[in-house]
Amino acid sequence: KTFKEETMKILFTRTFAVALVLILSATGLWAAAAEEEPAAAADKKYVTDPSTGKVVVAPQYGGTISIVMSTIPPNIDPYIVYNAGSVISGVNEKLGVTDWALDRDVFGYKTIYTPEFAIRGHLAESWEQPDPLTGIVHIRKGVYWHNKAPMNGRELTADDIVYSFERVLGLGDFTEAGPGAAVNPVIRNVESVEATDKYTLVVKLKELSLDTLKQILIDARAYILAPEVIEQYGDVTDWRNVVGTGPFELTDWVEGSSYTYVKNPDYWGYDEKYPENRLPYVDEFRKLISKEKATILALLRSGKADYIGNAGGSQLTSVDAAMSLQRTNPEINLWPYSTAARTAFTFNVQIPPWNDIRVRHALQMALDLETINATYFQGWADPRPGGRQGIGLIGYRFPYEEWPEEIKQYYRYDPEGAEKLLDEAGYPRGADGIRFKTLYEHYEAADLDYYQIAMEYLRAIGIDVEVKVIDRATAIAYIHEHKQQGMIHADNNSDYASPFALWAAHSTNLWGFANVQDPVFDAMYDAVVAATTVEEQMRLAIEADKYTIEKHWYIGGPRAPHFNVSQPWIIGYNGEIDGNIDGIQKFARLWIDHELKEAMGY
Repeated sequence: KTFKEETMKILFTRTFAVALVLILSATGLWAAAAEEEPAAAADKKYVTDPSTGKVVVAPQYGGTISIVMSTIPPNIDPYIVYNAGSVISGVNEKLGVTDWALDRDVFGYKTIYTPEFAIRGHLAESWEQPDPLTGIVHIRKGVYWHNKAPMNGRELTADDIVYSFERVLGLGDFTEAGPGAAVNPVIRNVESVEATDKYTLVVKLKELSLDTLKQILIDARAYILAPEVIEQYGDVTDWRNVVGTGPFELTDWVEGSSYTYVKNPDYWGYDEKYPENRLPYVDEFRKLISKEKATILALLRSGKADYIGNAGGSQLTSVDAAMSLQRTNPEINLWPYSTAARTAFTFNVQIPPWNDIRVRHALQMALDLETINATYFQGWADPRPGGRQGIGLIGYRFPYEEWPEEIKQYYRYDPEGAEKLLDEAGYPRGADGIRFKTLYEHYEAADLDYYQIAMEYLRAIGIDVEVKVIDRATAIAYIHEHKQQGMIHADNNSDYASPFALWAAHSTNLWGFANVQDPVFDAMYDAVVAATTVEEQMRLAIEADKYTIEKHWYIGGPRAPHFNVSQPWIIGYNGEIDGNIDGIQKFARLWIDHELKEAMGY
C-alpha cells in the first residue's frame, strides 16, 4: 500500500466518522430520540479556513486543550537548555513566527525546515538589511509583559530584547559568562545588538551570513526573557518566576504530572486567519506528562488528551500503533509527517571499529531497507538513502538519484559484500561465528521494534549486538561527552534547517552524535555558512552533503512517518508540526467545537 493510498483511506475514514457523529447529533439519534426536535447543528456558524479552503466550525472561546508531553527539559531557561522552549514558548515569545495564515498548498508546515517566505513578524513588526552586516529590527508597539511581578505589565522595549540576546550570546555585560549552551553557530555570528530608540534594534554581524538574521527571528534560543526576572533571580530555571509577553501564563507545575497555563487576558495578539479575533481561544492549556505509550493512548481514547504529537514528543512512532488506533478510534484525526530518517544509528567514529570506513559501509550494506519498508512499515516509509540533508531541503542536498555507482554500492543491500568488507577490515568470524560484540544503546522515545529488526540484520553478518534502552538524559550525556563505546540512535536525512542539518558533523557541535573531527568537512561547512549568495550556498551545501555520504558517518534507515493525533473537536489544526509553528503558540490559535465534544460524550 502506498503512502497516498493509506492517507486517503485515513482521511475518508475519519471524515465519515466525524460526519456520522454530526448527523446523529443533529437528528437526535445520538440520544436515541429520533422523534424529538433535531438539535441545532444547522444553526452553527461556519467559516472558511483561508489557509486550506476547508469549511470549519467558527472560532469559539473557552475550554481547555490538553496535550501529552513525553520529553521534559531539565530546566526551562533557553540560555542553559536547548529545548526549554517546549515549556516556555507560549509564555515567552520571539521576534518572528511562521505565518499561520499561509496557504498550506504553498507550504504545509509538515517539515522542520522553515523557508524564509513563511516567516512573519511577531514581537518584531518589520525588519530590513541596509547592508550585508547590518539588520534593523522594528519592535512592535503595544506589547506588554504579563501583569506579574517583577514585570507588572510594563511595555516591551528594544532594551529588553538587547538584554535577552546579549545574555544568550555572551555579549555586553554577559561577555565574561560567555554564550549559552549549544548556541547555534549562525547566531554566534552576531557582533553586537543595540537599541537605538525604544522600538528599534540594530544587529551587527561579524561576517556576512545569509542566515543569521533569520535565526535571530526564530531560533530555539531566541526567546525574549524578562530582564528584571534574570536580575532578581539570576536565571529563569524556576517556573514560578517565568514572566513573558505571550498568550499564556505558566501557573502550575506538578512534577512528573503536568504543566498548566492560563489565558493571558491582556494578550496583544490576534488570529492571523481571522484578524478580528483576539488570541488565545481557550481559557486553559495543559501539558500532561507521560512517557508510557499505553498511558498516552489511554489518555487519548478517554478524551482526557486532545492531542498527542511532536509538540510534546508524544507522537506515534510506529505505523502499527497508528493503524491500530485508527481501527479502534476512527473518529480521531491521524496526521502523518516526516522530518528525518529517525531510523539511523551512529557511533563514536574516533574509536575502533567505527573509525574504519569499511566497517561503516558493511553495516549499511547489511540492512535490507526495501524489505523492511514493505513489511514492517507497510509501505509508508521512503527507503531511499540520504546524507545529512533531508529530502525536504530541495536545492541544498545531494539527491540519491544523482549519486554515482561508486557511492550507491555501499548503500545497497549486499550481505555478501558486507561480510567481505569486514574480513578485509580485520574482523573475521570466529569459531562461534561472531566477528565482534558491541552494544546498541537505544533512545527510549524512538521506535525500538525497528531497531530490533535492524540489529538482527547485523547479527546475520556476524556482529553480536546487545540492545540497551537509555533515557533522554543518558542519551544527551553520551552525545555531549561521547561516552558511547557502541552504537547509538540518531537521525539522518534531516529537514531540520537549511543548510544546517550538516552542522551535526561539525567538530564544534555539542550535539554531534558521531563525534566527527574532520577539518576538511569543517572547512566545507564554514564555507556554506559564509556564502554570499543563495546559489553559492546551495552549491556548497550539496558538496558538503556529498562528503558526509562518502564518509558514511551515519548508518541510514527508511524515512518513516511519525503521526500526530488530534481529537475531532479540535478545530483549526491541519497536522502542522511543532518545528514551524512555535510550540504552544500553535495551540493559542486552535479552538474547541464544544457542541461536538459534548455530543460525543466528553
